[in-house]
Amino acid sequence: MKRFVARQPIFDTKMKIYGYELLFRAGLEPYFRCDDPDLATSSVVVDGFLLFGMKTLTGGRRAFVNFTRNLLINDYAKVLPPEQVVVEILESVVPDEQVVAACRDLRARGYMLALDDFAFGIKHKPLVGLVDIVKIDFRQTKVPGRQDLMHACGNRGITFLAEKVETRSQYEQARQMGCSLFQGYFFGKPEILSSREIPTHQHNYYHLLQAIQQPQPNLIELEEIIKHETSLSYKLLRYLNSAAFAFRMEIRSIRHALALLGLDEVRKWVSVVAIAGIAKGRPSELVITSMVRARFAELLAPEAGLGERAPECFLMGLLSMMDAILSRPLEDILAEVPVTADIKAALLTGSSPLHPIYEFIRAYERGDWDEIVPRADALRLTESRVTEAYLEAADWANQAYQISAAA
Repeated sequence: MKRFVARQPIFDTKMKIYGYELLFRAGLEPYFRCDDPDLATSSVVVDGFLLFGMKTLTGGRRAFVNFTRNLLINDYAKVLPPEQVVVEILESVVPDEQVVAACRDLRARGYMLALDDFAFGIKHKPLVGLVDIVKIDFRQTKVPGRQDLMHACGNRGITFLAEKVETRSQYEQARQMGCSLFQGYFFGKPEILSSREIPTHQHNYYHLLQAIQQPQPNLIELEEIIKHETSLSYKLLRYLNSAAFAFRMEIRSIRHALALLGLDEVRKWVSVVAIAGIAKGRPSELVITSMVRARFAELLAPEAGLGERAPECFLMGLLSMMDAILSRPLEDILAEVPVTADIKAALLTGSSPLHPIYEFIRAYERGDWDEIVPRADALRLTESRVTEAYLEAADWANQAYQISAAA
């Protein structure tokens, strides 16, 4: 059985990543191709979790993993490290004696427990006394119902997580009500609130981004920009020494380093470092998401018949979060950077051959299986390649961010 995974970030009140909910499927279809849903779920969750690896999937943050009744009472959660997961009890699970006993045992072993799509009732009282997190569905509940639910939980030290938060208004309501964790499409692409100037010391990054997008970048000009920003020189050497290249020779100069990389890799490295530099002080997830999108799009391009345009797909993904990073309209930002018309159209109007890849990636991030299937079919993407490309993109993004954010 193929493994297929997406992840959705969960933020805290400081807009920092607390963890990810891992969304597993046996394939691209929004259902399990198995006669026994519990068996399929346990296989996909447990085997998939161990197969993909925590470092790649969550960057060391907590993973929220959905558990059915059978998963709970058959102790599948115990194969996962308690310090790295949150056992999320699905709303369909009836809290009978076996379920409560299993949850009590997990709690005693140091596991964090969460109730998903929680609707309070007398029968849920035993679980409320055991869980650390209660998730409140902001799409399915009204304000009075949310308040009643939180009040019913009492003063038990429970953390409330607002899920399916889709608007700024819902986010503000959740904060005011006392929620301290948040999840939903609103955070996939934060709303633009005000104009944000690029600080003076970051102008070199912006200048660098502009320079590399010229039809024929001038390596001498790039060298001069990099020389004027000490940290850039260090990051370039770190990148050359990373697992991706590990050149076994002495680097004579910045120009020598750029020549060793080659134009395509220089474009990629410069773009990543520039955006990471511009985004200083903003949530790291915005930059990491941009990097994942960029590499994911680049890897999918050949499968979709756009192999020659893979560099454009990379840049499209990388620039897709710039409105959130700079808190400025994306249209204004793209007007200042000489990228191709197709990249601009893919991000702004959808009238571009690159746009289908962009939309597939966004659906994949959300775990929107109803959209994933037809979009994958249209792009001729196979299950195995999608999963492989996503994991490679996530792993690459984590490594690239560490290098680009250093110094």
